[in-house]
Amino acid sequence: MEPPKLRLVTRDGVEDEPAHDEPEAQEAVELARALSEVDAVEAGLAPSAEGRLEDLRIVEALLFASSSPLDEAWLAQHLRHGSNISTVLSDIAAVYAPRGVNLVRVAGKWVFRTAEDLGYLLERHSVEERRLSRAALETLAIISYHQPVTRAEIEEIRGVTTSAGTLDILMEAGWIRPRGRRRAPGKPLTYGTTDSFLAHFGLDSVKDLPGLADLKAQGLLDGHLPPGFTVPDPSIAASLMPDELPLEDAGGEEEASAEDEHGEEIEDSAEEPSEDSPPDGDGDQRP
Repeated sequence: MEPPKLRLVTRDGVEDEPAHDEPEAQEAVELARALSEVDAVEAGLAPSAEGRLEDLRIVEALLFASSSPLDEAWLAQHLRHGSNISTVLSDIAAVYAPRGVNLVRVAGKWVFRTAEDLGYLLERHSVEERRLSRAALETLAIISYHQPVTRAEIEEIRGVTTSAGTLDILMEAGWIRPRGRRRAPGKPLTYGTTDSFLAHFGLDSVKDLPGLADLKAQGLLDGHLPPGFTVPDPSIAASLMPDELPLEDAGGEEEASAEDEHGEEIEDSAEEPSEDSPPDGDGDQRP
């Protein structure tokens, strides 16, 4: 049931929209909305106020107790009165918006984080982490914008050789992972970012990475860019791309081919007699 729309009729019979700041109109709209909610509760289409409050407290407790972000589907399983999980999360986010901790969404999940304007208070308590080298930062940026990408493709974009240690550092940090193998000679590994990468940088998805206009506005790009310079549109597919092979299948094919080659060599060696082996017959006989 939608709230009724109130209209004012002038003496000339012209129907006008009421001003939103009129107290009478606002009270009537709020009363109609409250009546519609009551009707929904009585019809069993919506939880009561007590039920909504209990569901809100449950979700709030789960978020506080968890050390990692939680997704909506998992949280919805713990609701007792069938409240809309999106509405519950929106209510909690609104309550904590002006507080010292905020409910934010990262990597498609929800987690409590310290308010951005109060981060300076915790700087002295934070653990000083090792800074990434320029090569590691460039490699991470290339993987973020071009994934899935192979090591050879990274080197082609950077213009220099990428050491295996650089990729190992990023994998140890949990920011990149092997996705699969390219359908190409040698079946090279393809790399992509992880949910830990999104959570660390406060991103909901890789599509939130800054584009060309954002990088220029922050002064991260030179003003004299070559003509036709563009920044790729970052995207990531959960499933493998058509030109990618699963890691397990690719490894099985390589092992099978190696076994076949080894078996052929054994058969060939068994058919050809060795030069050092004696001829058929008694080896002790002499002419």
